[in-house]
Parts: sequence; structure tokens; C-alpha cells
Amino acid sequence: MTILVKNKHTLQIDDFSFQCCIGKRGTTAFKKEGDKKTPKGTFKIENLYFRKDRLKKPLTKLKCIEIRNSMGWSNDSRYSYKYNKLINTREKIRHEKLQRKDYKYDLLIPIKYNFDRSIKNKGSCIFIHLTENYKPTLGCVALKKKDFLIMLKLIKKNTKIKII
Repeated sequence: MTILVKNKHTLQIDDFSFQCCIGKRGTTAFKKEGDKKTPKGTFKIENLYFRKDRLKKPLTKLKCIEIRNSMGWSNDSRYSYKYNKLINTREKIRHEKLQRKDYKYDLLIPIKYNFDRSIKNKGSCIFIHLTENYKPTLGCVALKKKDFLIMLKLIKKNTKIKII
């Protein structure tokens, strides 16, 4: 099964189409850290991370991981062995905090872009996460919560995402 991001407004899974938003500057085959673009290509997806303090564990075949206060995702290219990986926020490296004050990361799935043997400055923290208003992201793919929950029922561990 493949999640297809057809354009900057449409995510499709089989016969289901959802409105989505992507990076502010569109898509690119040459992603760079901070360019506000969503990487083009076909990628595996990671586990589902969720805020247990805000919602119950969703119905999905993905492995579910509760987001804790100490969890972050490294975007610090000075540390190549930790770049674009889940980290403990007590480490003194730059990161995206997963337990945010807003709702955007209440549900998130990391896209395995630049994931195995990551190359520094090629882009990190590319997630499927939540939106309420479809404002462009910094490079992620975002869906409304109701659509995200439907998507979770359709996908499984070996699902890929294709961004064109």
C-alpha cells in the first residue's frame, strides 16, 4: 500500500482522498535543511507517535509510541550520528521537541527521508502530522485530525509514502 501525495493539496490512499498541506516552497528532489520544501520520492514510514495525555491510543496496525516530554528529533547537522533521529532532549543538540504546546504533534509519523545513513544538511524532521488550517509546513505533510485517524486505519508497517 502506498500513500500518494499528488500535489500540495491532495493525499490519496486507495480510493480515499484527503486534503493536506506540504512545505511552503513546494516539493523538491534536492532537499536541504531549512529550505521549507517537501522531499520528492518514495519513502518508508516509521512508527506512530502520539500524545497519550491528549488522546487515546488510535486504532492502527503501526507500532504506537507515547510521546514523552524528553523526546525530540535531531536537526543538528553538527552531530551526524544523531542527525534526523529520535533523541533525548536533555542532550545539548538542536532538535524539534515532540511534546509541543500546540496540537500539531499530537499524532505524527516520521517519513524515512534521509533516515538510514543520514547525510547532514540534507533535511530532517520530515513528518506526517496534524493541521487545523492547511497552512503550509516547513517541509512536512499535514492532515486534519479526522483524516489522520482514518489514514491510520488504512495503513500498516510496510506502507510507503510517494511524494510527487
